[in-house]
Amino acid sequence: MATNIVPKRVTNLLLVLVLNTVTYLAKAAELNETQLSLYFQDISAFGNPNATVIPVAGIAGKAWTFTQFGTVYVTDDYITETSDPKSPEVGRAQGMYVTAGLDGLNSHVMISIVFTNKEYNGSTIKIQGVSKQFEAVREVAVVAGTGKFRFARGYATFETYFLDIPTQYSVIRCNVTVQHY
Repeated sequence: MATNIVPKRVTNLLLVLVLNTVTYLAKAAELNETQLSLYFQDISAFGNPNATVIPVAGIAGKAWTFTQFGTVYVTDDYITETSDPKSPEVGRAQGMYVTAGLDGLNSHVMISIVFTNKEYNGSTIKIQGVSKQFEAVREVAVVAGTGKFRFARGYATFETYFLDIPTQYSVIRCNVTVQHY
């Protein structure tokens, strides 16, 4: 009769260790879902020292406008908790928009939401996709995130909440739904 080299206690200990590891890994793999409503304070007046969106490139000899194919805009909008520009700032929307449709109806959006508020400070959400800029609600993909939004994926919608054409000031509501670890 062969003798058991591994004592029963060691086998049981190994089994408990494996089960604990599997349980830990299963819990670590659970996704969290976060929904946010953010308000981009957007000042598009070119030449305005307070502008947060400016055209930086376009087709030579053509006006650089939101409807002109090939126009590239850089943005650094401040983001607030509510639509009121005096409400607490929660972050910045930094990135680029490119008028990507030949007809001027679509723009390609590449934005990082960089959080500065206490709850998410230093975390980011990356947004990218085609925005049908003249539709009431525009949907784009959340493709990544960092910090509290590490490995984020989901979607964001943009709605023009307020628009003042003479001053070129608008408030854009951004509703974000992300899954992350």
